[in-house]
Amino acid sequence: MTTTTSLRTSRARITPAHGMKDMLVITRRNLLRVVRMPQLLLFSTVQPVMFLLLFNYVFGGAIAGAQVDNYINFLLPGILVQTMVFGATNTATGLTEDLAAGVIDRFRSLPMARSAVMAGRTLADLVRSTLVNTLMVFVGFLIGFRPEGLPELLLGMLVALLFGYAMSWVFATVGLFAKVPEAAQSASFLIVFPLVFASSVFVPTQSMPGWLQAFAEHQPVSVVANTVRGLVFGGQVLPPGQTIESLLFRSALWIIVILAVFVPIGIRLYRRAVS
Repeated sequence: MTTTTSLRTSRARITPAHGMKDMLVITRRNLLRVVRMPQLLLFSTVQPVMFLLLFNYVFGGAIAGAQVDNYINFLLPGILVQTMVFGATNTATGLTEDLAAGVIDRFRSLPMARSAVMAGRTLADLVRSTLVNTLMVFVGFLIGFRPEGLPELLLGMLVALLFGYAMSWVFATVGLFAKVPEAAQSASFLIVFPLVFASSVFVPTQSMPGWLQAFAEHQPVSVVANTVRGLVFGGQVLPPGQTIESLLFRSALWIIVILAVFVPIGIRLYRRAVS
């Protein structure tokens, strides 16, 4: 009884500064796991590099010239966004693995901010995705990718990273709802595949059937991919009738809406899972 009362008292005294420190500790813990199990980072980098090389050399010859002038310049910004979405699914599987292993129960017994577990998990996945996207740009340079300038490229990567962070909260919610790693992975891909492949990541949406084009043009992956593409190469690569300013606004709106919806839902599911 005394221990429980002391734990509750210590939790009540947690300040925002303590919460930030707890979040950084959890982030470091998740990143150290990647360092100690380098195969996790290896597999998460091999897949997007394979996507980039296969789509560029298999489909690039058919698409380049017919729909876009330089396919690698069209493809890589979309692949950056796709990599962020696929990387965000690690949040779902990581959380469910910790739940299954009892790690979350150990965290619950400590006088730490409960939000630190979710925030630290998503932040660690963001750091890992940043490393993967940097590698993707390097590989892109080797096969002909040429942005207009470094500031434009960095700004485009920042938009992709912010979108990936927002999607991490979506998949954190999916993982807490699914509760087991296998179910979380299956549920994540049910969301990922329609969003990624029915988008402007690989081809312009103008080439799609009308009923699919209506969905593809307005869903978040297409909006963010077009935004990154426009930031990196200017307005000449944008779909007809769209501007960089409007796409930036729509991307920011999608990111804010996703965070506003899924952060409270994810935290509520987490509290229910550990209660």
